[in-house]
Amino acid sequence: MTDYTQVLDQAQAGAVQRNKVLRNTYWLLALSMLPTVLGAYVGVTTGIVNGLTGGIGLIVFLAGAFGFMFAIEKTKNSAAGVPVLLAFTFFMGLMLSRLISMVLGFKNGPSLIMTAFGGTAGVFFVMASLASVIKRDLSGMGKWLFVGALAIMIGGIINVFVGSSAMMMAISVMAIGVFSAYMLYDLKQIMDGGETNYISATLALYLDIFNVFQSLLALLGLAGGERD
Repeated sequence: MTDYTQVLDQAQAGAVQRNKVLRNTYWLLALSMLPTVLGAYVGVTTGIVNGLTGGIGLIVFLAGAFGFMFAIEKTKNSAAGVPVLLAFTFFMGLMLSRLISMVLGFKNGPSLIMTAFGGTAGVFFVMASLASVIKRDLSGMGKWLFVGALAIMIGGIINVFVGSSAMMMAISVMAIGVFSAYMLYDLKQIMDGGETNYISATLALYLDIFNVFQSLLALLGLAGGERD
């Protein structure tokens, strides 16, 4: 009986811990959207990143993004973790502003942005719902999703220099699929106790959401943008 009670207590403690990580992740994820919007607003209104095109823009983005992600992993167990994450989301909003400015150049630009936002929110809701009902372990998906993400990144780097609209559309469609699946994977990791640090969990989900939104917006701009 004592052993059974201990197992039950451990199971309950584990469930409490998982719920705490999930709750903190959702709160921090919501908070991280504010610097992203602010960064995008600053970028659009000032045009500060408009000159970062081609190889220079790619270098700045990769150096900044990977530098911030390294810093987040180093500080995730300290008081500096949250501010560093929020600084990263501001940087990502700033980098996103070039695409937003391009889309706003279309007659139906604002509606395309709202459609991309609504579509991304819908994907997140579906994946969160699936993660809560799927019982099987999805950890095996990780290596395949990583390969997919790597292929997308390589394709995106090549297309910076090629500048093909058709390739951009293909990469965007692939990215929506891969990062939607990544969303499910990352949420399931939190719910199953595979990820116990809410800052790392927030970073993973933020990147999933960012990539889905960016790809959806690029796809909508390419396929449905209306010139004046």
